[in-house]
Amino acid sequence: MKRFVAYFRVSTSEQGKSGLGLEAQRTMVENYINSNNGIILNQFTEIETGTSKRRRTEIYKAIEFAKQNDAILVIAKIDRLARNVYFVSSLMEAGVEFVACDLPQATNFTIHLYAALAEMEGRLISERTKNALVEKKKRGCKLGTPENLTDEAKAKGIQVIRQKAAQNKANVQATALIVEYRSKGLSYDKIAAALNQLNFGTSQGKKHNSTSVRRLFLRKSDLQLQ
Repeated sequence: MKRFVAYFRVSTSEQGKSGLGLEAQRTMVENYINSNNGIILNQFTEIETGTSKRRRTEIYKAIEFAKQNDAILVIAKIDRLARNVYFVSSLMEAGVEFVACDLPQATNFTIHLYAALAEMEGRLISERTKNALVEKKKRGCKLGTPENLTDEAKAKGIQVIRQKAAQNKANVQATALIVEYRSKGLSYDKIAAALNQLNFGTSQGKKHNSTSVRRLFLRKSDLQLQ
């Protein structure tokens, strides 16, 4: 029987108190462990605000417990760990095996690359947003007046932001897998088939093909040069 240590994280104290998001994580972890004939030795829950590593205490307890008991650290979603390269590197150096339920086929290399791409993507999005605001100011647009928006406009804006965030996340995950598959010599066609089998669609919600895979792979190269 495989031995697991579960790690859960919620980003605000309100979520921790209400259980919002926490139950969904637990369900994902429990389903994964049951399907892999495993047992949970212990579980740790992190309740934090922001991304400061100094506030993270439960994750280090989980890592140490997994290390001492020769267990696998399991998380519900890969973005619960892969927030930055430094943290992921520290986890790997600890020598603890870990798995993300939403991307169980990911290897240490994939997750490390995912963290690097996600960190870089976040920085570039921030820079593009700032540059766009500067250009709007130059054109005389008045910013920072959300009270002038209707409820419908606000809701639409929130929906667009969420959709873009989901698309960016899917692209980063897919890119990490593409890089790993290419390192193993797989063609763009075979990688596209693998991504489709794993239900990774394009940013337009379509199935991948050799062209879309190649585009993401080359985009990764462009990001590294910036």
